[in-house]
Amino acid sequence: SHYKEHITLIDDPKIKRLLQRILSDEESHHGDFVHFVEKAQREKARDLRGSRADKVVQTLNWGIAHEYTVILQYMFQSYMTTDEEAKKEFEDQAINEMQHLGWLAEKMIDISGRPGIEHTEVDRSTRTADMLRVDIKIEQEVAAEYDRAAKETEDPGLKKLLIRIRDHEIYHAEVFSDILKKEKRKD
Repeated sequence: SHYKEHITLIDDPKIKRLLQRILSDEESHHGDFVHFVEKAQREKARDLRGSRADKVVQTLNWGIAHEYTVILQYMFQSYMTTDEEAKKEFEDQAINEMQHLGWLAEKMIDISGRPGIEHTEVDRSTRTADMLRVDIKIEQEVAAEYDRAAKETEDPGLKKLLIRIRDHEIYHAEVFSDILKKEKRKD
């Protein structure tokens, strides 16, 4: 678990304590989910999630993976930065990314798909300016990808959702750019 690694590397007792609480919750939840899966298998429960696998499902799963990754990344950054404004924005943007993940997963279920909740590599920069540069690049790339996917889809509901999320990603890049300008003035 990355939390265990972070706990050993962090000196701040408040952050260490918070990560220990999060780790405790994660370990507890893992045990709960293992129990639920085993119970469902014993009771021969049917998997009611869909099995649709096409370009729309691929797009949604790509979006879900991105959103999950940046949630983790922005929360990590909020713990690591010493800049109070950046800390608040990392937390706020992580919450907004949670909304995106939820919207994409709900759309996946609506079309009889199966959402995958997997993350890609989380950037672990420790300098606020480096964090912001990475985040701006990610947000710009992702906004372009959501735009491309919105243009390709024929599903009007999905198109509207992708455009809405794209606009949020553009906003995130702009917020992070403003904070980066302030960080550069500090140096």
